[in-house]
Amino acid sequence: MTKIIQTKNLSKSYGKTQVLKNIDLTIEQGEFTAIMGPSGSGKTTLLNTLGGIDGFNGGDIWIEGKSLLDMKRSALREFRQKRMGFIFQDYNLLDTLTVKENILLPLALQKTPIEEMEKRLEKLIEALNIESILHHYPSEISGGQKQRTAAARAIITNPAIVFADEPTGALDSKSATQLLEQLQLLNKTFHTTVLMITHDPYAASYCDRVIFLRDGRIVNEMFKGEQTEKEFFDRILTIQSALGGERR
Repeated sequence: MTKIIQTKNLSKSYGKTQVLKNIDLTIEQGEFTAIMGPSGSGKTTLLNTLGGIDGFNGGDIWIEGKSLLDMKRSALREFRQKRMGFIFQDYNLLDTLTVKENILLPLALQKTPIEEMEKRLEKLIEALNIESILHHYPSEISGGQKQRTAAARAIITNPAIVFADEPTGALDSKSATQLLEQLQLLNKTFHTTVLMITHDPYAASYCDRVIFLRDGRIVNEMFKGEQTEKEFFDRILTIQSALGGERR
């Protein structure tokens, strides 16, 4: 398989506090991976560093074989816009734009032809069940619908990888399940690599692989293989309890 993310001795400090400590990590193309760990373990810092949002103090990161360390700021910004998608817990939708306009915004900024924009949108409408809300504004739709909108916006640029930071954290259980099923479907249908930060073992059970952080280091990982979500959930819960992770 093709390595889409690779780190070597990745370190990150804020002042004298070292948050990430010599992390060696490989993510294969098409993987759906969760990163878990107790509060303060470095989960979000790792996600932001891999996504080029935050810098790092030591080691290197390669995305699709390209070193982030070697990229100038403008090149990194362009690379992030074209090859990465982001889903955040607070949606980050623009209230003055409709659902459709929010989804198409990244393509509009890239000056993509309208015909191509509509073609890409059509592929996502059914997968994310958003046809009925396309012409609504964010204030007129539910939290689950907002998160599906954010997922569509992240996917529509055909990114190599989607980074999701606690995407189910603000959702009720039904909406969370729907979003996880749709992320799983997008991962399988479009072969998009998804890297998700979560404290929720239920959310992590939808992934192919779970990586556990503690005190800025990778301390464990497990693969789903042929297990059901319930079987994988039970294993995740056992490891999480041993590490002192949060429970939802």
